Amino acid sequence: MTELNETLILHNIGRLYSFPGPVGGEAMETPVIIEDAAITASGRTITRVGPEKDIWKDAELAPDALCIDCKGKAVVPGFVDPHTHAVFGGTRENELVMKLKGASYLDILASGGGILRTVRETRSLGVPTLIRELDRHLDIMMVHGTTCAEVKSGYGLTPETEMDLLRAVRGSSHPVERVATFMGPHTVPPEYKGRSDGFLDLMISILPAVKSEGLADFADIFCEKGVFSAEQSRRFLSAAKAAGLGTKVHSDEIENLGGTIVGANLGAASADHLLVSTASDLEALKASGTVPVLLPATILSLFEERIPPVKEMLSLGLPIALATDLNPNCMCHSMQFVMALACYRLRMTPHQVLAASTVNAAKAVGLSHRKGRLSPGYDADMVVLKEASFDHVVYQMGTNHVDRVIIGGKSIIEGVGN
Repeated sequence: MTELNETLILHNIGRLYSFPGPVGGEAMETPVIIEDAAITASGRTITRVGPEKDIWKDAELAPDALCIDCKGKAVVPGFVDPHTHAVFGGTRENELVMKLKGASYLDILASGGGILRTVRETRSLGVPTLIRELDRHLDIMMVHGTTCAEVKSGYGLTPETEMDLLRAVRGSSHPVERVATFMGPHTVPPEYKGRSDGFLDLMISILPAVKSEGLADFADIFCEKGVFSAEQSRRFLSAAKAAGLGTKVHSDEIENLGGTIVGANLGAASADHLLVSTASDLEALKASGTVPVLLPATILSLFEERIPPVKEMLSLGLPIALATDLNPNCMCHSMQFVMALACYRLRMTPHQVLAASTVNAAKAVGLSHRKGRLSPGYDADMVVLKEASFDHVVYQMGTNHVDRVIIGGKSIIEGVGN
């Protein structure tokens, strides 16, 4: 007798969306869509996906299996947010008025605001408080469908506080899975003003400890005018790679200093922002397999009129990913909002943004082997939507379209907004 081991089944799914893997170019337009579908899981892992009539015939349900009737609604993979700074103290709502009056991001930073203000407020918090603040942000993200998120440090800027931020990311027990990124070189702190190389040496010196304590999966640096140069970025990311960490790079956000090519040449998992990237930058990403991560909410928060070269990325077949860039300067928790912005501002299609927020985003954080797809062997992270079509997520702006969130085979929240 076959053992009944499947502990979850979602049935009466009107339309199930997924992709066969990370995709670029025209392949981002063609998800695998199964009408009248069902999906089963055993523990944390998906076991079967297909037409409901076939699933009921083959399923081996445990006596206490959770059966969820989706009532004809759409089901998509849980959203993966591959770029956030979700662990920090304080807020910066006053800077919105400054920006409205014409102050630029770099103007605010030069006046002691921006990242530097958040650093002051973050340094005053201990790990337990940082965990509570992180979990508060993750709660909002999860309600909007995020089931996995990358979380960067970068608001401590001392060895002790940077490692405490990473300990908070690791110490959280929140259902949303977290990918930790060490971003000590987020900016140069006041005590190192005019000595950026010295500060970079300090951040490089703790890379072995970050790795040995298992505090981060990746390391990242902000390659930008007034922050860190391309050569400094190369030095830091090379050291991170030598220490055994994956690499990422913030590049081409305001000015192009060559950081994208640095990241690509070092095999970075992702290069993020890319507002002013050139054809050479994109060719380097293509050659290296580095994922371009676009942040449309950041463009909005900076009152930026330019947009990244999306058409060129698609023409090259790059696997574009989308992210919120949640941080005190861009208080965006919702991947749904980001997807809508990507349609209306970046002119991406609904299917393209779905790929960019699931399979491609999972690749950007090194988890494309188990996240971002509804396929046997993958994590049972799923979102049941309120409508029968995913298109409503980007069509109805500002609405939460999530009906149920399932993470690791467990129904975490249901009836959102009902």
